[in-house]
Amino acid sequence: MKTVTLPDGTELAAIGQGTWNMGDDESRRHDEIQALRTGIDQELQVIDTAEMYGNGRSERLVREAIANRRRNVLLVSKVLPSNASYDDVLAACDRSLERLGTDYLDLYLLHWRGRVPLAETVAAFEQLKGEGKIKRWGVSNFDTDDMEELWNVEDGQNCAINQVLYNLTARGIEYDLIPWQKEKGIPIMAYCPLAQGDRKEILHNAAVRELAKTYDVSVSQIALAWTIQSGHVISIPKAGQAPHVMENAEAANLVLNKEDLAKIDKEFPPPTSKVPLEIV
Repeated sequence: MKTVTLPDGTELAAIGQGTWNMGDDESRRHDEIQALRTGIDQELQVIDTAEMYGNGRSERLVREAIANRRRNVLLVSKVLPSNASYDDVLAACDRSLERLGTDYLDLYLLHWRGRVPLAETVAAFEQLKGEGKIKRWGVSNFDTDDMEELWNVEDGQNCAINQVLYNLTARGIEYDLIPWQKEKGIPIMAYCPLAQGDRKEILHNAAVRELAKTYDVSVSQIALAWTIQSGHVISIPKAGQAPHVMENAEAANLVLNKEDLAKIDKEFPPPTSKVPLEIV
């Protein structure tokens, strides 16, 4: 299985599990928990959630899914920018820990930029690290200029990851953000790697469908495998059912060659100039 290495040397499977909208529908709860557990069994260590997701419902569902399996999970949660002040970050982290039923997070992210100065949020993250409540911290939805600003804040170079939108229909970060982060050794965590509402554009693309036929895999597996080809991206697709998780895990072993990638580029061209960061 392809892996990605964090700045501290931690090696992770290049595919993890997202939980956006999980826990919102009680009728799907059992399947969603089983899906997350299946992913853990398949060594997809990263489980990503956030205090915003269902106002904590996602975190509570994850708590149940990881019960007795915590050591096998790299647990990620995110703090809202409205809670990004020093004291509010500390309090928000405690609430997330309680909902998740754990005494530490492996990775704690600022969900997106708000009005609180980055230096204040970073200071809170470093305090949480010192207390052992988080092992590392990062950001989400930061464009290149945001990352450059963060890099120049005291302790800003301790940022472990940046979680952003990335898929075949949203390639803008390839122009400047991915190169900048590669230079600094900070991986990308890709949310919505199968493009959400735009997914049909991928699913019905003739070239991608032909590649799926060639490799005897699904179109989704081609699209997901594409996101992790660089070795610098961890993709976190959401899968609410175990069979879908198994399909995602198998995509981590799929290697696309230069000819395959050229065909994909023709259908979904890479950026040739700066594209503002897309956020969903």
